[in-house]
Amino acid sequence: MRAILISEFGPVDNLVIKDIPKPSATVPGTALIRIKAFGINHAEMHMRRGEWAESVPISGIECVGSIEECPGGEFPPGTPVAALMGGLGRTIPGSYAEYTVANTSNMVALGNPGERLPLSWADVAALPESYATAWTCLFRNLDLQRGQRILIRGATSSLGRAAISLAIDSGAIVTATSRSEAKFAALRDLGVADTVLETADLSKCLLGIHDFKKFDSALDLVGNSTIVDSLQLVRRDGHVCLAGWLGGLDPIKGPAGPDQSRGFNPLLQMASGVHLSFFGSFVFGTEEFPLSDVPLRSIMLKVAEGKIDAKPWRVFGFEDIHAAHRAMENGEPDGKMVVTVD
Repeated sequence: MRAILISEFGPVDNLVIKDIPKPSATVPGTALIRIKAFGINHAEMHMRRGEWAESVPISGIECVGSIEECPGGEFPPGTPVAALMGGLGRTIPGSYAEYTVANTSNMVALGNPGERLPLSWADVAALPESYATAWTCLFRNLDLQRGQRILIRGATSSLGRAAISLAIDSGAIVTATSRSEAKFAALRDLGVADTVLETADLSKCLLGIHDFKKFDSALDLVGNSTIVDSLQLVRRDGHVCLAGWLGGLDPIKGPAGPDQSRGFNPLLQMASGVHLSFFGSFVFGTEEFPLSDVPLRSIMLKVAEGKIDAKPWRVFGFEDIHAAHRAMENGEPDGKMVVTVD
């Protein structure tokens, strides 16, 4: 089979396409997937660079395709599935290939064996990681309810756009931030009620507005540089979820102490009565976070019906993996990038 391998850690050109032996699923609880398409994620850029704690030569943390072998019988052959996380690309060969063997606990059926899906494989590939993560953040961590007001920071990312679509579909009222005013129009096209220019001290700007009302919840995808600020923007008993690091991985900084240290200080920085949580998609497939909990098939059907806008920003061919990674490094994407395998 063809696979895209990291020849060694470093630049985009270190991704090389090679012919390698096709894997086989021999252990119950795993299945061989014939990959039709896969999404591109920032995690894979960090893996290629050697900046991730774990990585294997075949990267890729998500894919869509059909079951070819399943020794435990969890999925009949021919079942269209989505697979994500469970070590893909980190501890076991990932989705940058024509086939992969993944844990069945990290798969979800999208239809019946042999069923033709209502979307192209490229369109379906835009869903798994972004929409499973967004759905869990919104409806588990944040307990988002119809009519509530939610702030989504870093909203033009693929995860942010997924969160916007799901929140609006649920009847929530969304305020979205972006570092670029040029992207406000695209956010309004998704149906957000308001757009705000992203700054590290957004709370100072908004809390100074007359009659400003705090949000019921906030989904922070910018990360450690803004999470303390987000806590100031949510009402008492409201919820804040940290689920991204668009602003980098530097630790949360606190006020300088007598020794000029800048460690995070909850006593001085956390808002009283506001619930703070974290979600990382690496827990999908565990007993507490089964992937089957996420209604990916229902989301796919809503996309097909035009109720949710999840169109990929750009679709690349398998041989165009360099172009996809260069676009990611240059910050070009305005949504999800996917790669078709066939």
